[in-house]
Amino acid sequence: MAPRRSAAETADADRARLHQLGYKQELKRGLSAVSNFAFSFSIISVLMGVTATYNTGLRYGGPASMTLGWLVVTVFNGCVALSMAEICSAYPTSGGLYYWSAKLAGKEWAPLASWVTGWFNIVGQWAGTTSVDFSLAQLIQVIVLLGTGGANGGGYLASKYVVLAIYGLILVLHGLINSLPIRWLSWFGKLGAFWNVAGILVLVILIPAVAKERASVEFIFTHFNTDNGMGIHNKAYILAVGLLMSQYSVLGYDASAHMTEETKGADRSGPIGIISAVALSSIFGWIYLVALTSVVTDIPYLLSPGNDAGGNAIAQALYTTFRARYGTGVGAVACLAVIAGAMFLCGIGSITSNSRMGYAFSRDGAMPYSNVWHRVSTHEVPLNMVWLSVAVAFAMALTSLGSQVAFQAMASIATIGLYISYALPIFFRVTTARKTFIPGPFHLGRYGIAVGWTAVLWVAFVTVLFSLPVAYPVAKDDFNYTPVAVGGVLLLSIGAWVLHARFWFQGPIINVDTV
Repeated sequence: MAPRRSAAETADADRARLHQLGYKQELKRGLSAVSNFAFSFSIISVLMGVTATYNTGLRYGGPASMTLGWLVVTVFNGCVALSMAEICSAYPTSGGLYYWSAKLAGKEWAPLASWVTGWFNIVGQWAGTTSVDFSLAQLIQVIVLLGTGGANGGGYLASKYVVLAIYGLILVLHGLINSLPIRWLSWFGKLGAFWNVAGILVLVILIPAVAKERASVEFIFTHFNTDNGMGIHNKAYILAVGLLMSQYSVLGYDASAHMTEETKGADRSGPIGIISAVALSSIFGWIYLVALTSVVTDIPYLLSPGNDAGGNAIAQALYTTFRARYGTGVGAVACLAVIAGAMFLCGIGSITSNSRMGYAFSRDGAMPYSNVWHRVSTHEVPLNMVWLSVAVAFAMALTSLGSQVAFQAMASIATIGLYISYALPIFFRVTTARKTFIPGPFHLGRYGIAVGWTAVLWVAFVTVLFSLPVAYPVAKDDFNYTPVAVGGVLLLSIGAWVLHARFWFQGPIINVDTV
């Protein structure tokens, strides 16, 4: 067994490895393996993901689609996470995915591969932050609505402008927190991980215990909802669309890769952070999902915009459950506040990951005014990039003023955009770099190719799946904007490459004297 390295030896090894990869140590290495894991775990935040997309899962397939679909998605997401962890161990840099693509695609294709991967990743991250923080703003509005008597009891229903203002305030708070030194961000990351675990444990015990009327085990695992009101009746199609909830709920674990330049023992801690965050999120998320579904007894009412929660299925289920037991919905408001806390902490981590990815991408000259965005503050934080992430996320949410359906595409961009950026370096790992890839301390051995291909094919499948129509006949109020949004990112990135970037962007830029 190899002797354990001291903290100084680990720091020297991390600095030397980063130097070999072509970069100076500019960010402060203040994160432990636990802190690295905590960032990804709090960003995944199944309390946030399941809550934000539960309506989708309930409408498309219902309980069976969610509880069994979650297990299917878990297996394939596990392949994606394992493949990413293997590559992260070999290349522990803040750039993460786009750097990996550059190193694995081969010299001829490296610049284009890096460019496209990077833009899918950063746009997906911006959309993810938008989705998380706007979902929080909407949940706060629901909490206020229920706390003041509900929609049918004269409760206060905020306008879309008020919701947007709440969203803007949340973003500013997240920007301020991310302006703090890394030791504070590490604390918030750990708090996010603890909050998610503790919150789920409390809710999965409390909700079934309070319920006077609970769904049967058969209903939870076998009831298939085909009465979705969207004109879709094919069971396979309904089940496929319903997988969006599970796919969206386990997302953002590339944060562990983006934090590697601030993590001690990065070539081991980064991969461990990715795998452990996905594994624990999958377990806790499924338990939480089953507990929530145990109080689902009237699907049409829970999805009705005329209920007390304004159509929010989880909020209405909790409100009905607590009122039936205690004659008041205060308990439901408290449960929703716990979920809101998880969302808030998730948003902090999202901005952190955004800023580190943007810092690395601009360090390599890939963004307009790159010299501005990769500047590091006296606290060793990419401050300008933090506030750019805040500004872009706010701009994205302005679509909510025009079309709620168009805004919902943000969740799809976050899901598909990020997973495309996950799959691209994995694809290069199993094709162009199949024989040349040099693994790091964590590797999959002879199983790496099989696991990698499984991951790539799964992402290709869900990309097509989530681009399909979600209602028939297709109308402007229920049009699926996912292919437009994702195709737009692809078209703009390729267009910018052909017209401009191919003349100067060469991929990751070495910023050390010798490598």
